[in-house]
Amino acid sequence: MTNTDLQARRTNAVPRGISTAYPKFVARAEGSEIWDVEGNRYIDFAGGIAVLNTGHRHPKVIEAVKKQLDAYTHTAFQVLPYEPYVEVCERLAALAPFKDAKAILFSTGAEAVENAVKIARAATGRAGVIAFTGGFHGRTAMTMALTGKVAPYKTKFGIAPPGVFHVPFPVPQHGTSVGDTLKALDYVFRADIGPDNVAAIIIEPVQGEGGFHPAPRELLEQLRAMCDQHGILLVADEVQTGFARTGKMFGIEHSGIEPDLITVAKSLAGGFPLSGVIGRAAIMDAAEPGGLGGTYAGNPVACAAALAVLDVIDEERLIERANAIGDRIKARLGAIAKRNDIVPIAAIRGPGAMVAFDIVTEIGGDQPDAAATKRVTQAALDGGLVLLSCGVHGSTIRILNALTISDALLDEGLDRLEDALKAALTVGA
Repeated sequence: MTNTDLQARRTNAVPRGISTAYPKFVARAEGSEIWDVEGNRYIDFAGGIAVLNTGHRHPKVIEAVKKQLDAYTHTAFQVLPYEPYVEVCERLAALAPFKDAKAILFSTGAEAVENAVKIARAATGRAGVIAFTGGFHGRTAMTMALTGKVAPYKTKFGIAPPGVFHVPFPVPQHGTSVGDTLKALDYVFRADIGPDNVAAIIIEPVQGEGGFHPAPRELLEQLRAMCDQHGILLVADEVQTGFARTGKMFGIEHSGIEPDLITVAKSLAGGFPLSGVIGRAAIMDAAEPGGLGGTYAGNPVACAAALAVLDVIDEERLIERANAIGDRIKARLGAIAKRNDIVPIAAIRGPGAMVAFDIVTEIGGDQPDAAATKRVTQAALDGGLVLLSCGVHGSTIRILNALTISDALLDEGLDRLEDALKAALTVGA
């Protein structure tokens, strides 16, 4: 079976509403490498969209999953509980950047965010939620409303649930400062919803789909003070930033600010579907029994994988490794940026190994070039590198390689990235 054959079957069987970046069908994967059904090899700089911090099929994760498969695969925690669920919650609570934490498990990032809103509403008795432009929080009705981007996430889906308000996320190269953000938030409080009716403010410590823009410490400090003043809960959406990616266990830790709730998913379980909410115990206990849960939430196989992932992060010192990888990538990108035979790049950024840069129209400029960005990702794929773009202008290249990647394989991937930047200039000429 070829990629073309499978793409034809996909077109006939799968609705067009779910897009796929590249028509290359996977046959197997190991570590930081993928092979398609035609035997082509790719270095993976996408990581299943930040899901594979421990790489494809980490031996310890696979071993834990096989052992769990031989015991039991499902009971529904609400019917008959099991130790792996409890142990994952214990370990997440111990990792929380605040004291007296509890955790609850779900299956997807959107579920985690949606339930964080439910918990915040139960704890405060309020309904309003404030989010940020450029933020991505999921595709359910509520999380779609929280997401700060219309196309493609809200197109054709009607009016969002009420009670959600957006303020601009500060991005200096886009002309938005922390002062602008705080002024807009004040306008929302004056014109749309009083702070005494707001249950939560939700923010990504580093925006993911929005372009890998870190939330400035000044903003997080102001939000924390504002939340304390008005009894609002601060929610850190760590679905993409969690589990060592940023060079801390959680991205919010770079600021020293303590949130009230944290949503997690993606790299928690090494490719198995698992998510959760971590929060202060008094807040987490606000919902009534039966108000939270889900049939598949906290699946025991995924829990076994998560426990192994947490062991790997500790044993292989992946937090330190993320910082070393990030330094290596940014140094290489800095050197590449000085060349005049590539499409121009700018604004190399990101904590730890959550690295991104922008494709711009001219050297030294900041005008986004979405068309050139598409040429770069396609040239990368043609050269054997899986690479993703993002950003509100579609002009950001993000790098999400596994934290377990070897230096040799990382350098090979960066070589292919450099080749793609050169090829994209030639194609566009």
